[in-house]
Amino acid sequence: MSKPLCGKKVVIIVANEFEDIELLYPILRLSEEGADIVVVPIPLDYHTHTRPYLRDKPVTGRFGHTVPIGVMAEGNRYSVKQFAEITADGLDCLLFPGGYSPDGLRIHEGVLNLIRECYQKGKIVAAICHGPWMFISAGIVRGKKVVSYAPVREDLVNAGATFLDVPAVRDGNMICGRVPDDLPEFCQEIIAALS
Repeated sequence: MSKPLCGKKVVIIVANEFEDIELLYPILRLSEEGADIVVVPIPLDYHTHTRPYLRDKPVTGRFGHTVPIGVMAEGNRYSVKQFAEITADGLDCLLFPGGYSPDGLRIHEGVLNLIRECYQKGKIVAAICHGPWMFISAGIVRGKKVVSYAPVREDLVNAGATFLDVPAVRDGNMICGRVPDDLPEFCQEIIAALS
């Protein structure tokens, strides 16, 4: 039986303090449907947001999961690549978990340029929880229907988006999810969009 996401590449970008479950659940759920998952860790110094943070230490989530993920063998459900290896043409979906990771990533010009290029090329751009901050900083939320973690709501509205209080929403090639409890609906929107 063919899986609906066979041949589709999902790139997930994280920095330190990502929301662990918002990385782990999409890896499992989307790979289950056949997607090729690539995780891109970007170590950032949260004091300056400019230089790499503790080069010899892995990017780590709020609850201690590292990239590479200690409890999951790399090469089975996911692979790890460096940001320089990622191009818009080489992916089908660009995904951002929440936690504190987006706070650093949203001023990373390379990441913002990748979001803009993916969005303009019609690739799926997806974010959950604090992740939609990425779309604000990339300048692509004006006129879009979005959801996020409650504290991000005002930022999204001020950026010209229409905020909904639902688990997940897709508007064109942008998909947003609200909170970890809404990961099933968020991933289902991604699966539907890529199928």
